[in-house]
Amino acid sequence: MQFVNSQSYLGQMVSITIDRPLGSRHPQHQFIYPLNYGFVPNTRSGDGEDLDAYVLGVFEPLAVFNGRCIAVIHRLNDNDDKLVLVPPGKNYTDGQIQALTEFQERFFDSSILHLAATQS
Repeated sequence: MQFVNSQSYLGQMVSITIDRPLGSRHPQHQFIYPLNYGFVPNTRSGDGEDLDAYVLGVFEPLAVFNGRCIAVIHRLNDNDDKLVLVPPGKNYTDGQIQALTEFQERFFDSSILHLAATQS
């Protein structure tokens, strides 16, 4: 497996495996996932695990997903960035991304990175 730069996925189509589908229960913390959550197979993020991703804009449980990466949630107090994926044609504001991922991200200090913000 290779270590990846999460920001390199911005603007790209990304295929993920969903290991925590919408409506499933977290195995340790017992909250219910209000969206599909998965990982990019055969990658390694900063925490040594597969690179994780949230899926926004799909309202049924999934097993796999292929969508566009519109943002990266960069955790400032944890080495575990999260991709934000959407179906083609969908987009979300930072406020919407924060609200939809708040169930888990409220425990971390983070910033939302976009393609335009990473270009100099």
